[in-house]
Formats: sequence, structure tokens, C-alpha cells
Amino acid sequence: MASASAPAVELPTFKGRPGWEFTDISGLDLAAYERVGPDGAGGANGVGGANGVGGANGVGGAELLWAVPEPHALPEGVIVGTLEDAEHHELVQRHLGSLVLDDDVFVALNDAGVRAGAFVYVPRNVVLEEPISLTSVQARTGTLLNQRTLVVLEEGAQAEVWEQFLSGDGDVDGVFNTVTELIVGQGARLRYVCGQGLSEKSWIFGAQRAEVGRDAALDWVALGFGSARGHVRMETRLAGEGAEARVTGAYASHSKQHIDFDTTQEHAAPNTTSDLAFRGVLTGRSTAVWKGNIIVDPGAQKTDAFQESRNLLLSKRAHADAIPGLEIQANDVRCTHAAAVAQVDPEQLFYLRSRGLPLEVAKRLVIEGFLAALVERFERGPVRERLSEALERRLASILGD
Repeated sequence: MASASAPAVELPTFKGRPGWEFTDISGLDLAAYERVGPDGAGGANGVGGANGVGGANGVGGAELLWAVPEPHALPEGVIVGTLEDAEHHELVQRHLGSLVLDDDVFVALNDAGVRAGAFVYVPRNVVLEEPISLTSVQARTGTLLNQRTLVVLEEGAQAEVWEQFLSGDGDVDGVFNTVTELIVGQGARLRYVCGQGLSEKSWIFGAQRAEVGRDAALDWVALGFGSARGHVRMETRLAGEGAEARVTGAYASHSKQHIDFDTTQEHAAPNTTSDLAFRGVLTGRSTAVWKGNIIVDPGAQKTDAFQESRNLLLSKRAHADAIPGLEIQANDVRCTHAAAVAQVDPEQLFYLRSRGLPLEVAKRLVIEGFLAALVERFERGPVRERLSEALERRLASILGD
């Protein structure tokens, strides 16, 4: 059923608007998708145990399932809830929309009507010992789910937020439209891990933006495994002197999937550091594009910025584009980038096979070695373990084609 409340919108033209040069969405008919909210077809919000991701397949037809720590386990003043909670209305309104503007058709669509929204707030100098886990599930086919996440860390706060976007099953044909705002206050520390494992019949559109304050640090991890097609923007603005950001991305695609990441590292203050690394593995007839830009604003001296994108093609029909960019308006900076797209190295395969390993085992070892560079960006612990496990599961899935 199409949504009666969904206005006609003009979608970006393929190759006709900056940022949309690589993703053709001419086949998307938004009017054919019903807009749904967090209670969908009678379900409601579910609450799991601390760090849990329970009920990931949806319960009772629910379009959204929360999995958050029990409220009594949270330090005083910490909020984990919905954007619609009247109790926190003033706090939400102070920050919502402060980073992501509705100058994009999909952001405007997210703002316009029914949506599901998560709000995480950590007050000044509060340190969370355990991660907060959130799960959004699109349960029904033929639906448009506008999802919004707002994370605010005040001065000196520390937290980890783990979020994942899922479909109820592999046959869900839907549109998942997400907007994320991460506000990292002065001296705060945020690790944000976002994994996307939607049905490979779905569309995904994302506008995600972070602002990092003076002497603050952001560690952002993005995993893109699902969806048939879409476009995700990830923007980091280093707004205060001494701010740091590390962004790590991984994707693994097969069949006819198309994955599109558009990243920005904006240095708006002096003595700031950013480090971005994306790696992708592609097989079948899948395609991927990473377009990255480092922006150094006037006066942002002593900037230290790096970005890289490396892609490993496992079939002759897979294709990847890696497009780094620099916009530098200061004269005392260090900005570097690297990009590579390659097939599996035949010399590596020959070396491994000459030592008795079967071809498929040798190829798997080369792929795992390629992705190990991402895993090793993290210290030993839960993030490193879960990232490694997620990559292993996805590789097992796509290599079974």
C-alpha cells in the first residue's frame, strides 16, 4: 500500500547532481512504499538486556526494536530513548538538526513525517563502562522507514554506541532512510559502530554527520554488507583545536549489489587529526564506489589528515571506484591519500599453492590478510573481536556464491 501522506519528491538525477554521479536511482518509486513508524503493524519498542541485540528479526510486526541497557544500570543523567519522548523534548530540540540540514531530498523526507528515532545523551564527565546497543529493524516489505539517531556527549563524557540496521528477512523490499547526528563535546570520547545488514532487495540512503569539539576524539566504524543499492554520506567536522577522528569502513558485496560511500573529513580548527581507511571486497557483478574528500578550512594550520580506500576484486565482472580528493585552504598542513583497486595477486596465490594449499583456501587467506589491516586498527577487545567476526561471516556468505 502506498502512503497517502507521502508527497511527490524530485529525486536526484543520476550523473546530474554532485554526489550522485555513481548511483542510479531512476528505478526507485517512492510513492510505491508505505511510510511506517516505530510501532508498524501493532508492535512497539522492545528493550533487551545490556549490550544485547535481541529480537533482530522483529517481533509482532514491529518496524523498530530497541536493544538498550536496562535504565537502572545507567549512570544518573544518561538518556537512552526515543526522540519523541516528551520528557526530553527541550534537550532533543536543542541538538536535533544542528548538524544535518534538510538540503538533501532524503533528509527532507526524513524530517517531513513519520519516523523512528533514537536519542542517546551522556552528561558532562560521565563515563559509560558498557556499550549502548541499538537495533532498527525494517520488518515488512513495501515500506519506507525513516530512521533518525541523535547522539550527544557533553564535555568530558565517554561512551560507545553500537547500532545496526536490519531487515526482518531476506525478502524485504523496502527503503531505509537514515539520518545520524553525532555531537562530541569538548574533551569527550565517542566510539560509534554502525553496521548495515539490510535485505539485498532493499534501498538505503544515509546522511550521517559528526562534529568533534576541542580536544575530543571520535572513533567511527561503518560496515556496509546489505542492501541492493543506495548512497550513504559520512561527514566528520573537526570543529575544535586538538580534535581527533578515526573513521574505519568495510564492505563486502556480491551478485548485483551496488554500494556507495561518500565521506568528508573537514578540518575547521588548527592542530586537528583525521585518519580514514576503507576496504572493500567485491565478487559477482557487484559494484562499489568510495568518494572521499579532505577539507582544510582557512586558519586550520597544523592539520594532519589521511585517507585511503583499497578494493579487492574477486571476479572479472566486479567493479570498484576509489576517488580521493583534497580541498586545502591553509599552508601548514600534512594531507595524504591513497587508493587502489586490484584483483587477487596471482603471485600470492602461487606462493600459497606451492606449499600445498588448495586454490580456494589460498584465496581465502589472501582475502583475510587484505582485511586484517582494518581489524588491526583496533586494540584487542570487543570491537576488534566483533569486527573480525562480522567480516568472517560476510566472507563466508559471499564466497558461497
